[in-house]
Amino acid sequence: RLIDFSTWLILVALVGAKVLMIVTDSSYRNNLGEIFTWRTLQAGGVFYGGFLAATFFAIWYVRAHRLPFWKVFDVYAPAIALGHSVGRLGCFSAGCEYGRPTNSFLGVVFTNAYSHTLTGVPLGVRLHPTQLYESLATLAIFGILLWRYPKKSRDGEIFLIYLTLYAVARFFLEFWRGDEDRGFLFNHLLSTSQFIAILALAAAAGLALSFWGSSRKAPQGATPLPTARRARGQL
Repeated sequence: RLIDFSTWLILVALVGAKVLMIVTDSSYRNNLGEIFTWRTLQAGGVFYGGFLAATFFAIWYVRAHRLPFWKVFDVYAPAIALGHSVGRLGCFSAGCEYGRPTNSFLGVVFTNAYSHTLTGVPLGVRLHPTQLYESLATLAIFGILLWRYPKKSRDGEIFLIYLTLYAVARFFLEFWRGDEDRGFLFNHLLSTSQFIAILALAAAAGLALSFWGSSRKAPQGATPLPTARRARGQL
């Protein structure tokens, strides 16, 4: 069952990533025919588009097949973080998701003309390697999730940690991004991914409150302590 689920999850994520890319990239709005080109097929898309599509699909699939809801989400959270880390290395190799110009010693210079043609990355300019920043951030998140998994206090905790940590990391990493075609909202105040990260943090806060509230409730049918003591005394 989980193999089928994983296969569908990957396919849905790929479609969702490309849909959000098409929606946020103004070049597609000006040339709808570009949607059906080899360039679009080669593009990886927007991570949050794939994540949201996969999440909604997972909610439906897990409920439809009566799988343990939060256990499934906890199992997949570390895999998402690790896969994302590896995927950003691919972004670095291609030149997409590039950073702003910088004089920092951390800066990298792209020189491949095909990368410029494919992704628009500036050539001969020192740029923040935002792809590597995000790869390291998601790798660190993966490590945290693995460390916490055997110690988790309840099902759903691992997914909650992932949702929170990645949203924070993505929000701040966006300030170093230099690809202006990734989409912005509110007169360039926030990028599309920053806005989604804020929504993800709000969802994480709601989940945390829900988990905290349920943990405070006494189990139904539990016998109060004084009554239990009296019962033992009568025996």
